[in-house]
Amino acid sequence: MTNFQVYKKTLSFSLVKFALDLGLLVLLIGLPVGALFLFKNVVAPIVAFLLALVAVILLNIFVGNRIKAAQIAMMTKGCTEGELPEHTFHEGFEVVKKRFASLTLFFMITNAIKGTFRQLGRTITRFGSAIGGEIGGSVTSTIDSIIQTLIQYLCDCCLGWVFYRSDVNMAKAACEGAAIFFKHGKTLAKNMGRIFGMGLLSLVVVGGAFFGIFFLIFNSNPALFNELIKIINEGSSSPIDPEGTVVFTIVFSAFLAIVLWGILHSVFVSPFILTGVLRNFLASGKEDIPSESEFNEIAQKSSRFRKLQERME
Repeated sequence: MTNFQVYKKTLSFSLVKFALDLGLLVLLIGLPVGALFLFKNVVAPIVAFLLALVAVILLNIFVGNRIKAAQIAMMTKGCTEGELPEHTFHEGFEVVKKRFASLTLFFMITNAIKGTFRQLGRTITRFGSAIGGEIGGSVTSTIDSIIQTLIQYLCDCCLGWVFYRSDVNMAKAACEGAAIFFKHGKTLAKNMGRIFGMGLLSLVVVGGAFFGIFFLIFNSNPALFNELIKIINEGSSSPIDPEGTVVFTIVFSAFLAIVLWGILHSVFVSPFILTGVLRNFLASGKEDIPSESEFNEIAQKSSRFRKLQERME
């Protein structure tokens, strides 16, 4: 199966994830706005936003992550076996259920993988800190942003490897997944152009389009912000000039555009990128599965990896 065929066959997971993310976005925005117009004070929407945020986080953890794991399981199957079952969506959750007998086990493995890469990533960002000053801070920030994006893909690839190595201990499979990156770093680093190039392109095209749409809507209906400005001014010592609604228009348009771009990118673009990255990752690992001695080298640099290694016994 080609990358596009695997992506197309696993698109059902993306659509369900999109519906979930859209519902969570409505909850995150709708609850505070509803509270604002219902109670007519600044405190109510803040409380409502915090409650909505907690609900969004919990639903993402317990529902969103399972959908993502099932999708990665099927991507792995498609990339390694060259075919996928007819009922891909149902089979994906069955594989997750079989591989991870409990949610606790699932989160233990995934958190251990993320912790290992983040810990090793912090070692790299020390380069910027060593420079010092504003330049050092900018270097650190840039490196950290790149590493965090790369880490997410690496964590997904490691999870795919855990599904692929279903015949071995999950902790050992996770250790192998982490070691694959460091063993075949040059090969896998070629994927960075794909990751950041497509990400930037989708931000400019999709994010820019949404910003333009929202700006036109809000700019042609300035009354939408009048009630909000009125409520803020009633409890503020520094009133906002009602004529300055253009600031609200730009900020709110940009916020919604970035949020919607983030959802669409993570649901539709990222899975396509991940399919190619995952295929290369699995191919590199299958050629030469990491050994115990290679685990020990990484364990010297990461205490999180060392703890994961201890769970292999």
